[in-house]
Amino acid sequence: MSPGSESLTSVKTKPKVGLFATCLVDLMRPSIGFAAVKLLEDAGCEVSVPSQTCCGQPAYNSGDRASTKAIAIQVIKAFENVDYVVAPSGSCGGMLAKHYPELFEDDPNMRGAAQAFAAKCHELISFLTDVMFVSSVDASYPATATYHDSCSGLREMGVQSQPRKLLASVKGLTLKEMPENDVCCGFGGTFAVKYSEISDSIVSKKTENIAGSGADLLLAGDLGCLMNMAGKLSRQGSKVQVRHVAEVLAGMSDIPPIGAPQGGSKS
Repeated sequence: MSPGSESLTSVKTKPKVGLFATCLVDLMRPSIGFAAVKLLEDAGCEVSVPSQTCCGQPAYNSGDRASTKAIAIQVIKAFENVDYVVAPSGSCGGMLAKHYPELFEDDPNMRGAAQAFAAKCHELISFLTDVMFVSSVDASYPATATYHDSCSGLREMGVQSQPRKLLASVKGLTLKEMPENDVCCGFGGTFAVKYSEISDSIVSKKTENIAGSGADLLLAGDLGCLMNMAGKLSRQGSKVQVRHVAEVLAGMSDIPPIGAPQGGSKS
């Protein structure tokens, strides 16, 4: 073997990851998608963003199984050529990994495909720590942060310790847990629209707990939750900034916080 050459078997192939960007990220906060790509590439992944649409969760939660199935079939087809499907959202990740197989459990033509697809679906931060074994990041953010555990990310995808593990490596960042950090923020997708008064009562308690933590930065892994809490904090006149955890971990915090006017600053 000539100097500098290596056998083909020793060459490590980068895992092919398809980013499921989610509707909210695509339409409301694209920076989260860019942060996700950076984190995945830094972890050694080959990232693609297949043509995609909604995961089908709004239709699913509204009882429209026919529309949900049609959407799911499109998603499964779009991501058939990747090793993993990763979403910067526990909510959408839960839909892909947990509910797609349920949709097709009585359909012999799609059952196997749905199960195989679900098996390769992950929430972003848990994928980084549990699959790619990332233990730290090269980022800095001088702030005192508190973390909200979103319902689907925690209860469907098992995301809790993973973001805290990586946040501990961010230079200058101190994490202070809020009371009831694992209690719903009141968003719940269509729940916030159907039951707005109940939703407002729940998010009011959440912002009270955020304030009680003494943090000046609120982090979470689901944009829907973040937008709901950021909106309430803004209406209350709070100075607490709100960001998706991926933005901080990727060191991409130059853009204004969620809910802040565009053109604002980090400070």
